Amino acid sequence: MRLSSFYKIQNIRGCFFSNSQIFLVMLFVIVSSCKKEQKQVEAVNYWEKADAIMKQVVEPVFSEEVYNINDFGAVSDGETSNTDAFKKAIKACSENGGGKVVVPEGKYLTGAIHLDNNVNLHLLEGAEILFSTNPDDYYPLVHTSYEGIELMNYSPLIYAYKKTNVAVTGKGVLNGQAGNDNWWAWCGKDTYGWKEGAPHQRDSLNLPRLMNMGEKGIAVQERVFGNDHYLRPTFLEPFGCENVLIKGVKIINAPFWIIHPYKSNNVIVDGVTVESHGPNNDGCDPEYSKNVIIRNCTFNTGDDCIAIKAGRDADGRRVAIKSENILVQNCNMIDGHGGVVIGSEMSAGVSNVFVENCKMNSPNLDRAIRIKTNSRRGGTVDGVYVRNLEVGQVKEAVLKINMHYATYANQTGEFVPTVKNINLENIHVKNGGQYGILAKGHEKSLIQNVTLKNVTIDKVETPHLLEHISNIDLIKTRINGELIQSPK
Repeated sequence: MRLSSFYKIQNIRGCFFSNSQIFLVMLFVIVSSCKKEQKQVEAVNYWEKADAIMKQVVEPVFSEEVYNINDFGAVSDGETSNTDAFKKAIKACSENGGGKVVVPEGKYLTGAIHLDNNVNLHLLEGAEILFSTNPDDYYPLVHTSYEGIELMNYSPLIYAYKKTNVAVTGKGVLNGQAGNDNWWAWCGKDTYGWKEGAPHQRDSLNLPRLMNMGEKGIAVQERVFGNDHYLRPTFLEPFGCENVLIKGVKIINAPFWIIHPYKSNNVIVDGVTVESHGPNNDGCDPEYSKNVIIRNCTFNTGDDCIAIKAGRDADGRRVAIKSENILVQNCNMIDGHGGVVIGSEMSAGVSNVFVENCKMNSPNLDRAIRIKTNSRRGGTVDGVYVRNLEVGQVKEAVLKINMHYATYANQTGEFVPTVKNINLENIHVKNGGQYGILAKGHEKSLIQNVTLKNVTIDKVETPHLLEHISNIDLIKTRINGELIQSPK
């Protein structure tokens, strides 16, 4: 508070104010000023935090030693199984201090590939790894997860369990060979090859059984699935790893979630192209992970392009590891349910998500930024900061926040989530679809502190639909050419 203001109050105290009233006025002015200054500082600091994360997360360094899989018996005819050749090359590389396991030009059929410490699986240009569609080739079962619940299931196609310094790099192709005649039909939808009477993941002994085990807290080692349970493997999963690099490769035809950093720290996904339009084909799903950078990537997917997760319901609360410090930079999102999404599996919480300098555009892209959760999930989403987006076309909404998201059976419960501090700045949208902002909070937990600044959305049917939201601030935001005022 300025002294001049104080003297003005003193000069009129005899006419209008008592001493206690003067004190209250002074306190109000000081507190208001401090809150304003604090908000300005926070507005600067969250992008400074993003810069600090970027400096902290660096690519792992590997030995220059090369281990060519052909020297370990690999055959590039696209028909001979090379599972043993990959295993031998990776073992030799790791045991001798690490280096590159090189995949030369050609087509190499294999089952699961398990990476080890200090190993960079490197695909030369023209190399293609073809993954078997026989579920038996993903035995023995391993500790993994399915839709946010831990279990013993088929090995991911590429898997690293509690390793340090692992990478998949190069200019080659990782081909999961999934399609309507194998993995995809297990989702239970006829559009993906499922036929009436055939088994699928929603049968009572499959995903519903796993969900029940998660709710009851049954030990993970007793949650045994695999054959006859129809829960598809993830594609590339570093589980509990430190210092991970996935760079340059192209990934196609995935059975399920594609890049799934799980309980991992210091992860870089750089220059990767994902093209896979199967069911649940999320492009990149960091889960229970910290310090993750996803940059220079292209996602063209059958589900969310990027979906940040943190466990499902009781199992997420049991694990209780937040996903935090996630940076998405310079990416291109084409088809997908959402460009950058949080949830719906987010029970352990998500914080400090930064998205900048991305392009999103497709008639088959449903939303740009999306947060989805419900009262079975619990957990908190705190701090989603987005700037400098160029959005061509989305179908439903530019920003969608839904605290009543429902799939499968009833999704209501006693664990009401919290969603707060969502900031979008410098966003330009040519065709916004149905809604500019679609936000549905919970009557017991309002969405808090949503800010749009310098946002322009054209060709949208409804500017905004807002339910149970507190403190939404629209600054220099135009929808369909009109300056939009902040709702009261």
